[in-house]
Amino acid sequence: MFYKKQKLRGKWYPRSFTVDTIDTKEVARRLSLMSTVTVGDTYAVLLGLGEVLGELMSMGNSVKLDGLGTFYLVGNANGEGVDTPEEVSPKQFKKLTVAFIPEYHRSQKRQVTEKTIVPKRVEWTEM
Repeated sequence: MFYKKQKLRGKWYPRSFTVDTIDTKEVARRLSLMSTVTVGDTYAVLLGLGEVLGELMSMGNSVKLDGLGTFYLVGNANGEGVDTPEEVSPKQFKKLTVAFIPEYHRSQKRQVTEKTIVPKRVEWTEM
């Protein structure tokens, strides 16, 4: 992982950043190496994933993918309030976003012990 130094309100902080974007073809290639599925088949499934997730979430569902996490839609009205409950309408929603919660595991004491897509160990390098 990489970071830069950043000054905010008179104090210095590290700010993490990414150096590159890995595309669907590379993800498909790596997944195919871990399984008996071809790169082409894996790529085709990944291409369809967004459409399927969108369709399922548009019906009011959250979607949990084992080993990854849970996706769900969030509507935001951004302060577009009304005076009475009778005036509340879907037209008040100004923004729709996808939220994501990484899959996690809890200890017997109910504390989160691991998030599957968050690496256990990260080495930070200043750029």
